[in-house]
Amino acid sequence: MGFFNKIKNIFKGENISSNIDGKNEEKSKKTAIYEKGLTKSRKGFVSKLADLTNKYSKITDEYFDELEEILIMADIGVNTVMKFMERLRDRVRHENITDPKDLKEIIVDELFIIYVNDEVLSNKIKINKNGPTVVLFVGVNGVGKTTTIAKLANKFKDQGKKVLLIGADTFRAGAVEQLQEWSDRLDTGFYGKENSDPASVVFDGLDVAIRENYDMVFIDTAGRLQNKVNLMKELEKINKVIDRQIPGGPQETLLVIDATTGQNGISQAKAFKEITNITGIVLTKLDGTAKGGIVLAIKEEVGIPVKYIGLGETKDDLQEFDIENYIYGLFKDMM
Repeated sequence: MGFFNKIKNIFKGENISSNIDGKNEEKSKKTAIYEKGLTKSRKGFVSKLADLTNKYSKITDEYFDELEEILIMADIGVNTVMKFMERLRDRVRHENITDPKDLKEIIVDELFIIYVNDEVLSNKIKINKNGPTVVLFVGVNGVGKTTTIAKLANKFKDQGKKVLLIGADTFRAGAVEQLQEWSDRLDTGFYGKENSDPASVVFDGLDVAIRENYDMVFIDTAGRLQNKVNLMKELEKINKVIDRQIPGGPQETLLVIDATTGQNGISQAKAFKEITNITGIVLTKLDGTAKGGIVLAIKEEVGIPVKYIGLGETKDDLQEFDIENYIYGLFKDMM
């Protein structure tokens, strides 16, 4: 069974509003958030695919050209689209497919295959069993890094974890204060000093985390990319400090990217990957773009899995990335 049919069967007849009892409650809630959050992308992307299918009665070179353009416009990325189109043409040729209507399942299947790429992908945060779990956050200014830290802190706090926020973005005016405000609002621990060396702030903050038995430590860092050499040195220093105090740390380094910036977000991911070890991507504001294909592009072009996506303003709208919910939210109207 192809992925398209698997997804269709999983969600077949699911009544999101009424199916909220027992184990189904959480799944239905998440599905609803994905479905709502991907509305812009679904309407922009899938409606164009549907129009294309209705326009052509046979699969022609013109059909392929228009499909390629739709996929590129959805921010799936030129390299990813070229690879995808090659696979699609091969399948059409080998399976003797002539009707565009027969391609909708194959399109969904192939996009899924490109994302997964025979890998075992985990969207879970790697937990440290021997002390605090340290999560380092990187990303340029304005992508929603501080808000993301707050939303994740709230999630772990709801799970009963003791959370400490460390404000090590001492470069941007007001960044430490902004994180402290979130900490006060969420009632988490906080450590930060303005106009201080970021690595020394991290060192002192981790001392607090170890001494006071914190479970989770979230570290905010500077968001400047203009001088990559300085940022690289700063992150190297921070990573050494963390590893010295929490062996094997940081357990995760999450890069926060604004989905509405499209291909610029992919450029940021490539730049940060050059200067530090990124373990996962957080894509914010995915609900604000009609180009939701960036999820597929970023994994294919940068080779880093998406761990969380932002699908709205509330704390519940930051979701662990789930490929099945994502594909359903994007292609629901084709199923």
